[in-house]
Amino acid sequence: MMALGLFVFMMDTLPYQDFKQRYGWRWPSNSRVGARPSYQFLGVDEETITLSGRLMPELTGGDTALSLLKLMADQGKAWPLIEGTGTIYGFFVVESLEVSRQEFFSDGKARCIDFTLSLKRTDDSLLDALGALTRSVLELAA
Repeated sequence: MMALGLFVFMMDTLPYQDFKQRYGWRWPSNSRVGARPSYQFLGVDEETITLSGRLMPELTGGDTALSLLKLMADQGKAWPLIEGTGTIYGFFVVESLEVSRQEFFSDGKARCIDFTLSLKRTDDSLLDALGALTRSVLELAA
């Protein structure tokens, strides 16, 4: 499905059912007397990706996969986000991870776990991402 750094989203880990991507552009305004405000384009703004889904630990990933993702987020690093089709989205940090558990077994383990993962892009361009990715691969090989 997709990889964030070395974490692979697949049926055994975190299969997401919803992929949302948000782009933004900066247009600050300047008030003017007797006229509408004037606007100036300052460039691209934040890009975010939100992945959400429902885990059924008997069939899909569960607590272990969520713990691995949380551990990656705790490191505070930007990771390359690459789709299974080969599309490189850029470098992203984990901004938030929301987890909701329902329908419990008698021992307290959840049968259903809903998750929402919010990622924020940190690189400036795809060329920067490709250069950083190449450097990372070369460092691993050395």
